[in-house]
Amino acid sequence: MAAVAWSGVRKDYGDVAALRGIDLEAGEGELLAVLGPSGSGKTTLLRVTAGLEPATEGSVAIGGRDVTLVPPGRRNVAMVFQSYALFPHLDAAENIAFGLEAREVPRAERRVRVAEAARLVGCEPLLARRPAELSGGERQRIALARALVRDPDVFLLDEPLSNLDAQLRAQMRAELKELQRRVGATMVYVTHDQVEALTLGDRVAVLRGGELHQVGTPDDVFRRPADRFVAGFVGTPAMNFLPARLDRSALRLEGSEADGRAVEVGIRPDRVRLGGDGAVGPVRLVEPAGSEAFVHVAAFGTTVVARVPSAERPNAGDTVRVGLDPHDFHVFEADTGKRLEWKP
Repeated sequence: MAAVAWSGVRKDYGDVAALRGIDLEAGEGELLAVLGPSGSGKTTLLRVTAGLEPATEGSVAIGGRDVTLVPPGRRNVAMVFQSYALFPHLDAAENIAFGLEAREVPRAERRVRVAEAARLVGCEPLLARRPAELSGGERQRIALARALVRDPDVFLLDEPLSNLDAQLRAQMRAELKELQRRVGATMVYVTHDQVEALTLGDRVAVLRGGELHQVGTPDDVFRRPADRFVAGFVGTPAMNFLPARLDRSALRLEGSEADGRAVEVGIRPDRVRLGGDGAVGPVRLVEPAGSEAFVHVAAFGTTVVARVPSAERPNAGDTVRVGLDPHDFHVFEADTGKRLEWKP
């Protein structure tokens, strides 16, 4: 049984469709990462799940129970917000216990549950402090503890790490993954950050414009993108795209005299080779990135980005050859963007 199931969920705001018939499931104990750009409907999906927004069409089920018309307080979900949403006049322990107190849980039980939640997220020394005395990472730990203490059926996390600096975000990402495994919780994690989605998610659901483009493991989404949007959105640097023609089993990049179906060929920057017998082009830009570099080369009628070891990077203005292996190609329909199965 799915921990959370969305069936034909649509959400309209006047003439604007924020969700367009979402069919999706999150399994018991799974961390489902919902990935997409701003305005894709990620947060709306989370709010509909929590009952903060009513669905225009479709249904939401949690633990096999249809909760589409159930008030938020009776859905047994815990939501962690991007802004932490802590009460400034309460100390950390009181913030964590607030939901339990509102539900009239006995004081002795509250103390035990608060202490256990604080231990799980490593914030025990912070319980007597107020939010103004805490760093961003510490506030996020308190927000996570407040969610954990409720023992919900599902955790809904809305970009909870986006306000943290890069180093702390990476640390919290690892800790959150470990915490999720330890408590066996079902989590729906909304993010626009592909690194978060690919490293945290057991599966990744990719949204754009309120539509679900692909659901799969992080490897599936990265190695076999369902369409051009997913291919271009997932991966850093972004996938290169080259116009081409597909005639039966023959695939040729534009510039040849081949006729046939218009397609686009995608290739990851780490699969682009500099040197060999490839096309010749000038280096337009070199982006050093520590142990590696991103080299932009004018070739094949466009700019191709290659990811190379930093020690092997050319200089801007150099002329280099760009080699592409057809076995590394992803092929997409030019008009619909859908993936085509093709083998060299």
